[in-house]
Amino acid sequence: MDFTQNQYNKLLVSLQSAGFFFRTFGQFAQENTNLTKSGISSDQKVASENEFIILRHDVDNLKFNSLDFAHIQSINGVSGSYYFRAVPQSWDDAVIKKIHELGHEIGYHYENLTTCNGNLEKAWDDFRNNLDKLRKLVPVTTICMHGSPRSPWDSKDLWKKYDYRSLGIIGEPYFDIDFNWVFYLTDTGRCWDGWRVSKRDKVRQQDEWIQRGWVYHSTNDLIKAIRDHNLPNPLMMTFHPQRWTNEVLPWLKEWGLQNLKNLVKKKLI
Repeated sequence: MDFTQNQYNKLLVSLQSAGFFFRTFGQFAQENTNLTKSGISSDQKVASENEFIILRHDVDNLKFNSLDFAHIQSINGVSGSYYFRAVPQSWDDAVIKKIHELGHEIGYHYENLTTCNGNLEKAWDDFRNNLDKLRKLVPVTTICMHGSPRSPWDSKDLWKKYDYRSLGIIGEPYFDIDFNWVFYLTDTGRCWDGWRVSKRDKVRQQDEWIQRGWVYHSTNDLIKAIRDHNLPNPLMMTFHPQRWTNEVLPWLKEWGLQNLKNLVKKKLI
């Protein structure tokens, strides 16, 4: 059965056995910032350390599932990045602090143009306010957009007018990762080839990756590719921990809801 925490643990063990090492997105962004300041071009960055992976976790819902993920990673000696929305189903002071204490990175999962109905000025104020609140709990140096597929607004458009770096933010994955170099996988749609049902969580290199055969549907497909040394690297993987559970009834509920969401997303797209 896929999308269980047991399956997630098997994936981590497979990556470690294959020699991958793990960076948080903040570590990656800081390293690239330092190299850029030194005048090193993007194709030279970390050239000798290609087999690394960034584990990104979007805490959209069921925040305690993310805490479970953080514990699993900690047991395996792995660090990840966790992005929290400013909504009750995601934001929890105690969960945020605990995940940070376990050695993981915390970031802000912003959706301010959606929550502010497209008003750029209000969205900027809202962004800064939520970022300040999060920074009172833990250090925060990176952010990541929440897709909000039913919204007519793309919160990444906030940066057409404002600059997140002016607030001490060193990275946003959709702007600060060169996907010509870094491969990207996401469990959007509750599968690993869910770009077909994703409105915003996609990158322009996807067509090229498909042509190269870099397409994986299940977690078992990924584990097999890792064992066969057929998984591109370096890479970033995005997880939505609310989709992963060992409990049968919650698993069935999430399976049913996600299938319904995928149908709606297809119509929206």
